[in-house]
Amino acid sequence: MIDPRKLTPVIERFELIHVLCLGDVMLDRFTYGSAARISPEAPIPVLSISHQQSMLGGAGNVVRNLLSLGATATLVAVTGDDAEGREIDFLLNSDENLTAALVSSGRRPTTVKTRFIADGQQLLRADAEVTHALASDTANKVIAQFEQALTKADIVILSDYAKGVLSDEVLKEVIGLAKAAGKPVIADPKSADFSRYSGVTLLTPNRKEMIEAADLPCDTDKNVEQAARSVMERDAIETLLVTRSEAGMSLVDAETAHHIPAQAQEVFDVSGAGDSVIACLALAIGAGADMGEAAMLANLAGGVVVAKSGTAAVTRDEIQAALHNAEVQSADEKVTGLSRAREIVDAWRARGLKVGFTNGCFDLIHPGHISLIAQAKAECDRLIIGLNTDDSIRRLKGPDRPATGETSRAIVLASLEDVDLVVPFAEDIPINLIETLSPDVLVKGADYTVETVVGADIVQAYGGRVFLAGLKDGFSTTRTIQRLLEIDRKKGS
Repeated sequence: MIDPRKLTPVIERFELIHVLCLGDVMLDRFTYGSAARISPEAPIPVLSISHQQSMLGGAGNVVRNLLSLGATATLVAVTGDDAEGREIDFLLNSDENLTAALVSSGRRPTTVKTRFIADGQQLLRADAEVTHALASDTANKVIAQFEQALTKADIVILSDYAKGVLSDEVLKEVIGLAKAAGKPVIADPKSADFSRYSGVTLLTPNRKEMIEAADLPCDTDKNVEQAARSVMERDAIETLLVTRSEAGMSLVDAETAHHIPAQAQEVFDVSGAGDSVIACLALAIGAGADMGEAAMLANLAGGVVVAKSGTAAVTRDEIQAALHNAEVQSADEKVTGLSRAREIVDAWRARGLKVGFTNGCFDLIHPGHISLIAQAKAECDRLIIGLNTDDSIRRLKGPDRPATGETSRAIVLASLEDVDLVVPFAEDIPINLIETLSPDVLVKGADYTVETVVGADIVQAYGGRVFLAGLKDGFSTTRTIQRLLEIDRKKGS
């Protein structure tokens, strides 16, 4: 379970990362208007144009996302010797954080995609492009530009839109150069032959591309894992991140698999979502996140951008906001019942993790509680808090307690980084929890002895141990409440 709060420093380091992006750049044109009548010449709508807009597409949209996330970038790409190529060059050179290393070719036009949109509805898309592989002399120029730019890059993105720039020749050379330089390589494929990307650190196919490459179904988590591993072994790919639309993402390596649910609350337009995902993914890895953490941030980026219209970019502020929402959701997910807790503990144990347990009322959480929890977490890999319910506390401490309700207490505990699970219990003592969860370490404060700790005999009988945490003097919920009451009385008098 990834704690979203650990990812904030990663996002803050985005501005330190320089990404080298190589791929198919294109010009995205949008023609907007209204269609209020049908043509007398044919049964088609007549678009009355109100305005037009051009922006970078393909690998150009990847660098747009890199820049909006605060990074610097170099784009190596090919344009035609035409007006559209010069327009791309102008757009690329309008940002001081972007270096454009364009190779101009008089033998192929610049790729242009023009969308005609009437009253918010796309009527038609017209593509002007060629897709054949680069000529050898042009490919050599691309490789030379890549090699020159590689020296200042922290990580490499290969953005393949199947327009011919990432030919077999170019892919083999640039992957070899990056590996020799020790730079991670992330590739977004558009070919069903994943062997073309052999040697990359991470490949990011969508579900359709994964099915075509593996020739296996990808309709369940298990099927995706099987398909991914068959391709990884066959084509020498280290790790696969399979984007699965509404099913989220699956990160698969040789030993583990993580399935990340989709984050989008409303899907408006999926255009360019893959570009936002790979940009955020690359920056997170470059900033020191592990693959799982990077995938979580990339998933948030995808969720943000599909809620926007058109080929949009995601910003660092939007990622921070989405991360905050994920923190709230993560805290909620930590609070669970006993049966679900047992399933989670079984999964932890299957991974060889040591489970700790402590319990209490945790009413008006103070530094003494925090110290106890920190000491408990230091004794295990995963820490469970057994939390007395309100009714249980009233029986133990009287009708005026607790000062805060069990929902509030559970949320506060779940928001602590050291706490992995909160399990409320209605009994006076947590014997049922201890018997069901079988913790490896049972933790209580040093005001107890091992003999007086509830459940100590159960834990020790199966080989577990009891740990008595040192107490932090001067902190007590009861004393805090008494002081508050005293202050209140003084104000009343």
